[in-house]
Amino acid sequence: MSARRALRRRVPARKATYRDVLEAPAHMVAEIVKGVLHTQPRPASRHALAGSSLGDELVSPFQKGRGGPGGWWIVDEPELHFGEDILVPDLAGWRRERMPDYPDTPWFTLAPDWVCEILSPSTRTFDLEEKRPVYAREGVGHLWFVDPAARTLEAFALQDGAWTAAGSAREDEPVSFPPFQAVTFPLDALWP
Repeated sequence: MSARRALRRRVPARKATYRDVLEAPAHMVAEIVKGVLHTQPRPASRHALAGSSLGDELVSPFQKGRGGPGGWWIVDEPELHFGEDILVPDLAGWRRERMPDYPDTPWFTLAPDWVCEILSPSTRTFDLEEKRPVYAREGVGHLWFVDPAARTLEAFALQDGAWTAAGSAREDEPVSFPPFQAVTFPLDALWP
């Protein structure tokens, strides 16, 4: 038996806790899924620009009601606590009819109505394979994936507990997908 294998058996397994999130280095995003701590560096420049630009396209019409219907809270990198799972999506939105007052709390326990993950090489698998099922389990109604490298956006809607395609766009195609179909913007507004 190798020393590595023997060491693995002697070290007791433990589930990650919020203490692990708090103790993560400040330059890392820390999340917990299925008891496992996942850390990754803060987003790189293209990832950050895509997220900021998407927020810019949505906040005025959907949060502030300028040129759109209003009725939403749109938040960058909210910390979501779902039981033992702790997730930090790139953007999330809550309909004000479900969350009329914006809370003054360090994290959210009410599942968002919409989540967007900006895919990057270091987070792609985690976002698609680990976080997506948690969002479905918690009843998040809409999930978008933006890929700055491929210049794409894929939108999904939760139906009967499963994700179904709700639209896709690439390069400079128009984006007008649920739950934000009341406005249209060109996808290339997210790229440099």
